[in-house]
Amino acid sequence: MAASEGDIPAGGGHPRREAPSPPGGASPGQPRRILGLKVDVDTRRGMEEGVPSLLDTLTAFHVPATFFLSFGPDNSGKAVYQFLRNPRFLFKMLRTNAPGLYGFRTALYGTLLPAPMIASAFPGLCREIEARGHEVEFHAWDHRAWQDTLARKGAAWIHEWFLRGFAAYEEALGHRPRAFGAPAWLLTEEAVRVLRDFPLEYLSCTRAPAPFLLEGTGLVEIPSDLPCLEEVGGRNGVPRILSALDSGGDHILPVHAEAEGGIWRDAFVEILRGAVDRGYTIHPLSRIATDRRCEALPGRPFRSALLPGRAVSCSV
Repeated sequence: MAASEGDIPAGGGHPRREAPSPPGGASPGQPRRILGLKVDVDTRRGMEEGVPSLLDTLTAFHVPATFFLSFGPDNSGKAVYQFLRNPRFLFKMLRTNAPGLYGFRTALYGTLLPAPMIASAFPGLCREIEARGHEVEFHAWDHRAWQDTLARKGAAWIHEWFLRGFAAYEEALGHRPRAFGAPAWLLTEEAVRVLRDFPLEYLSCTRAPAPFLLEGTGLVEIPSDLPCLEEVGGRNGVPRILSALDSGGDHILPVHAEAEGGIWRDAFVEILRGAVDRGYTIHPLSRIATDRRCEALPGRPFRSALLPGRAVSCSV
């Protein structure tokens, strides 16, 4: 049974950079146990309501996360066009209780309601994330546009999308991002070529089982290898995620502010508690990327695949 919000361990002040445990979360002779939390913020509601909720949860567990923020307009309402083109998308929205996750207004943004700005509208909250010991990286300018139209866009459109997003990031935080996490884990060859024009330290754009060097960029790719709650049935999928942690190793958990910071907060608490009980040390993604640079990682291009629980293909 999922833990309730009242079961969150007591804690106050700012979280420490790592959970208290032996280096690498492993005893001698045992596989190391390292977990990274990749938090994507896709919507206005996720930024305004989900992020503060997640910050409280992370503080209670004294663990860091890496937040990938969308800075531009919330055009979530334009997802309605996916219903007509892709029946799997409609089924996913029904299966995951999209109205509960995203709210009624979100479903109208960019169509019947104006598209409000997401992280750009909350520069103070952007800085608070960093002040409380977490990382802020770049996720999107217009998340919906990337997700729905990237395959048809050329270098000029992609370059402008990045320019607008990076400018908004710098205006809010006063420095440049170190990493990019592609919306919906979606890349194209043209997007990879454009990425070379921007000074980044690492990427987190795919759903692969292990880190690699993304061909054409020279950058370490830190993929999300665990499923997100939306793909495994929400609260009912917690045992599946925890079972993937039983054997140890390095893992990245994809988290969505709208979900784990909202109606599935108790499920997120259960996952964090399960990870701590299994001896995992929780690191920010920048540290994981730095550690992987010291290894002889394989280089390869991304591929596309339709993963279980997803409505559209993503990069792997």
